Amino acid sequence: MTVIKQDDLIQSVADALQYISYYHPLDFIQAVNEAYEREESRAAKDAMAQILINSRLCAEGKRPICQDTGIVTVFMKIGMNVQWDATLSVTDMVNEGVRRAYLNPDNVLRASILSDPAGARKNTKDNTPAVIHMEVVAGDTVDITVAAKGGGSENKAKMVMLNPSDSIVDWVVKTVPTMGAGWCPPGMLGIGIGGTAEKAAVLAKEALMDPIDIHELRARGPQNRVEELRLEIMDKVNALGIGAQGLGGLTTVLDIKIKDFPTHAASLPVAMIPNCAATRHAHFVLDGSGPANLTPPTLEDWPQITWDAGPTSRRVNLDTVTPEEVATWKPGETLLLNGTMLTGRDAAHKRMVEMFARGESLPDGVDLKGKFIYYVGPVDAVRDEVIGPAGPTTATRMDKFTETILTKTGLLGMIGKAERGQIAIDAIQKHKAVYLMAVGGAAYLVSKAIRDAKIVAFHDLGMEAIHEFVVEDMPVTVAVDVNGTSVHKTGPAEWQAKIAAAQPITVK
Repeated sequence: MTVIKQDDLIQSVADALQYISYYHPLDFIQAVNEAYEREESRAAKDAMAQILINSRLCAEGKRPICQDTGIVTVFMKIGMNVQWDATLSVTDMVNEGVRRAYLNPDNVLRASILSDPAGARKNTKDNTPAVIHMEVVAGDTVDITVAAKGGGSENKAKMVMLNPSDSIVDWVVKTVPTMGAGWCPPGMLGIGIGGTAEKAAVLAKEALMDPIDIHELRARGPQNRVEELRLEIMDKVNALGIGAQGLGGLTTVLDIKIKDFPTHAASLPVAMIPNCAATRHAHFVLDGSGPANLTPPTLEDWPQITWDAGPTSRRVNLDTVTPEEVATWKPGETLLLNGTMLTGRDAAHKRMVEMFARGESLPDGVDLKGKFIYYVGPVDAVRDEVIGPAGPTTATRMDKFTETILTKTGLLGMIGKAERGQIAIDAIQKHKAVYLMAVGGAAYLVSKAIRDAKIVAFHDLGMEAIHEFVVEDMPVTVAVDVNGTSVHKTGPAEWQAKIAAAQPITVK
């Protein structure tokens, strides 16, 4: 009988979460690099270059790949012959491991978990509790997979109860475009088929823990219906032309992962969950010999990628920029931002709008007239950092606030990731403002452009407080110009047409 010690499980979970915060799975890096090498869209290729460079920087500096260090999900298969040398429950041991990982002073991870989700939404301060799936199986070991899932990709999860005669492929191809780019493609789609509604969702999440192997499958050929579905869905989704970061291109998904389970004769439950450019998961087994030992990859495993904004980019001084200058910016153009910007996410926007409704002024230090606001919740700084990883959050969550903020403050521009909805595009066009896109999944790289940072308002909101950043050559793309033209509409449409014109196309 195997005896698993309490401290061994706690330490293993903590170590695994630190490990995956800065090490991508190598199969993912190899898949992104292959997509980068074959990509023909300049915008998509640039985005993937930033993702790959960011990944290497994180591996070198042992700092988070993304500022959203995720909600922890744990899959545990506990052998029936295991005995615990512990005073805590298995759930409490896992959560203690999460707590230690996220409060590690050498690599502080962002606490994003809120209790009372339908009420006060109060931050738990240590990213607990984790979502834990436990199964008792034959054997004398504990098999554990630990993942940290970002909110941007998790929010794009979809679930449907199809009729048994309906096409799963048709539903996926119809649904993926409705997910926008907030899940930071290129990534994977995990699909769960069968069981019940909740079983399909768990299957979809668990499928994302498997390694990328679509190339091997294509080489040997499918051997069952699930493998046929994987290939068919991958080819048809990539043919949509959505591309990296939704900018249009050849590669939207790197792999399709499917798990299925027997279901009722009247049912066909299907769940689909995307994994983003900050794919983070690790697997280990406890056998009673001590805590898990995850072997670090070597830097030679990362491709040597260089990226610069190119000769056509233009530098912008945020402290002196005028509406007239902003009106000359073209959709898809690369800008290098310099100067002062403010930050603000959902909670800050909600509070500002509530203050306006009460007739109150914004706090001192929050003057948005003619300024730019960056949708970000950064990681706390460690060592000599000005700020921790500070990549963009999904801009569509701020859409409902955009008209009010533009009207009440005179804000000139916004910076975030992914597309804007029509309500925000209409407000941007009406006020002759602009929306700029930074690359999701390149948070540590973005933080290198931040030269100074301080909190100026709403300290109680933690990572959602309003910061003032001073940046130097922060790269962004003009995503919605003053005329309301969105590259997230024009780019995919252009590349979907190109891909269709090039048919038959072999997606490698």
